[in-house]
Amino acid sequence: MRSMPSSGSADSFAASLPLRAGLVLAVFLLGGASAAGSGGSSGSAGAKPNLLIITIDTLRPDRLSCYGSPMLKTEAIDGLAEKGIVFERAFAQVPLTLPSHTTIMLGKDPLHHGVHDNAHFRVGPEQLTLAEHLKGLGYATGAFVGGFPLDSQFGLGQGFDVYDDAFEGHSARRQEYRERKADAVVSSALRWLDGQAGPWFLWVHCFDPHDPYEPPEPFLTRFKDHLYTGEVAYVDSVMKKLLAAVEKKENGANTVIVLTGDHGEGLGQHGEETHGYFAYNTTLWIPLIICAPGLKPGRVEQTVVHMDIFPTICELLGVAKPKGLQGISILPATRGQTLPRRSFYFETLYPYYSRGWAPLYGYLQGPEKFIDSPIPEAFDIAGDFDETANLLPGQSVKKLRDKLAEVTGGISPVAGEGQSASLDARALEKLRSLGYVSSATAGRKDKFGPSDDPKTMLPFHAKATRGRSLYESGHRAEGIALLEEVMQERPDLDITYPTLAQIYSGQGRVDLAIAVMKKGAEAIPGNISFASYYIHFLNESGKFDDVIQMLTASGGNAFAEIPESWNDLGVAYLNKGELEKALDAFRKAVALDDGNYIFYRNLGDLYFAFFVRSKDSAAYKTSLDYYRKALGLNPEDPSSHNGMGYAYLQGGEPRLAIPEFERALKLSPDYTSALYNLAQAAFKAGDFEKALESFVKFKERYTKILSPAQVESMDAMIRECRSRIR
Repeated sequence: MRSMPSSGSADSFAASLPLRAGLVLAVFLLGGASAAGSGGSSGSAGAKPNLLIITIDTLRPDRLSCYGSPMLKTEAIDGLAEKGIVFERAFAQVPLTLPSHTTIMLGKDPLHHGVHDNAHFRVGPEQLTLAEHLKGLGYATGAFVGGFPLDSQFGLGQGFDVYDDAFEGHSARRQEYRERKADAVVSSALRWLDGQAGPWFLWVHCFDPHDPYEPPEPFLTRFKDHLYTGEVAYVDSVMKKLLAAVEKKENGANTVIVLTGDHGEGLGQHGEETHGYFAYNTTLWIPLIICAPGLKPGRVEQTVVHMDIFPTICELLGVAKPKGLQGISILPATRGQTLPRRSFYFETLYPYYSRGWAPLYGYLQGPEKFIDSPIPEAFDIAGDFDETANLLPGQSVKKLRDKLAEVTGGISPVAGEGQSASLDARALEKLRSLGYVSSATAGRKDKFGPSDDPKTMLPFHAKATRGRSLYESGHRAEGIALLEEVMQERPDLDITYPTLAQIYSGQGRVDLAIAVMKKGAEAIPGNISFASYYIHFLNESGKFDDVIQMLTASGGNAFAEIPESWNDLGVAYLNKGELEKALDAFRKAVALDDGNYIFYRNLGDLYFAFFVRSKDSAAYKTSLDYYRKALGLNPEDPSSHNGMGYAYLQGGEPRLAIPEFERALKLSPDYTSALYNLAQAAFKAGDFEKALESFVKFKERYTKILSPAQVESMDAMIRECRSRIR
């Protein structure tokens, strides 16, 4: 996934780690220990406790003041911690959203539930989820999620009466970004909760701390130099609203509350800005707070993991634990008992499945941590929680690998055992917009060497990302040079080719963009996303016949599962004037993904072309309807505003066109055609002052690219406007 600049200084990961062994012992001696019952209800006799699970994406414990953070005061989460049990050594088993939530909701590690990455897997229908288990016991079940990796198509909706994944769709920086803010998630959840008398199970997932870090005001200003921390502060403020609403419900006191994170965030430590590449504690250490009727407050230092949450909830609710769970109830630890000695499996296979790099997995047993990869690592996290000192060489790698084989039980995480794999090509673009690069390569290596290790590859990825950042910050030549350098150094790095090609395309050098993508296809054969970029650039360069040939050479769309390919085909047909074929292609794109505003904008363009050809008023109205649909999905798309304005202008409604062009220019001040169209619309509407202003501005900006005849025509329009004003 895409690296991002650090949200602040790379403060020591361990500096804020609470070390409370002595404190916990003292509390026990004073009789105020974290002793707890098995979770009986404090509500009406016989009433089943409710369940609220809160998962906050990409949440580092060292950003919560209840975990010792000096960076901010997380009052709502702290309040929950004061009333419940804080687990100080809780770990994810995968630093990725979908696999981690699958581990939580199934009570199994990734080897046994088979979901290893966000892009290539879904939860199999044969799996029993926590929601299915509780629904079978009479619980109303509702889930409200904030990020696309938990979209219902990936299978975690099993057992929920309501699975609300209505994402808002757009980030200020990326048009295809699929998420919604925590406040919107919680507001929807509370509307559902208002109608529940109990017992109920509510899962609320807040995606906000995930990259890109865009906290709303006042957090944006308050944390302008630490945007990630600002996102955490924002989510904490929303938690206050959620927890207060639950507390006020008639049976709110009889509610088990579990708050955790799915994984952490690198923030530059170990050279990882975000997450998914490595399995260090920066991204595996997560907060876990449990508050329940009859559970006395306290803190637990024993190691627990995500798969323990399901069986622990069963004990707290007083319900039977289903067979097949791998985790255990961790409530004995809250009563001062020692949990069984266990070895925990963890992995990150995003580098393998989505990038073609070496897989990375390992085990944690007490303070002993082993990470297997072509460059293996071993750590003593009791004395080195930051994992700064690799104890290999010096230990027997064979011994550690033999131990790992015992932990996995002989199951290979990359051999397909126990997996329910589904490469949903329709989701690839959305996941790319979230920062997850998904190469979708046709084949993967069987053997890897040190050059394939994520520790080797990530610096090249960071270098390519730095090249793009340099270009975007105005250092264009330097940025391009850096990207070209990476392309030579590591021709197998997937991110370099589309990044450089998009830069060339943005400069109007589409032929160079095409050449780069061809080179990438040769270096990394079988990459579906490369073909998608290549086709797009062919369209941009006006090589519509090539697009049609490439997509239909086999007698049908070679990428029929990918909605963007149908859109590209439709664009090619539209530009060639083959409107009926374009309509068929666009409709197929919408059938595969009805939430993509670009498809509706193109349908607006198509029906406007029908109107121009036939002067059919129905086609004109349909064109406007599709532009409205596009703007409903993305009100900040300047092209949709410009298209709608042009339709109004040519349809004889220039006054309706003016605000559309003005909005397009506000969103994109250098939008050439929108400025000229505004001038034309104002002139036809009789607003000659606005027309004059727009024509003059257009001439001043673009004289160098206009022909002498066009300049003369522009001067004539300016003179005409001035004469009308007098």
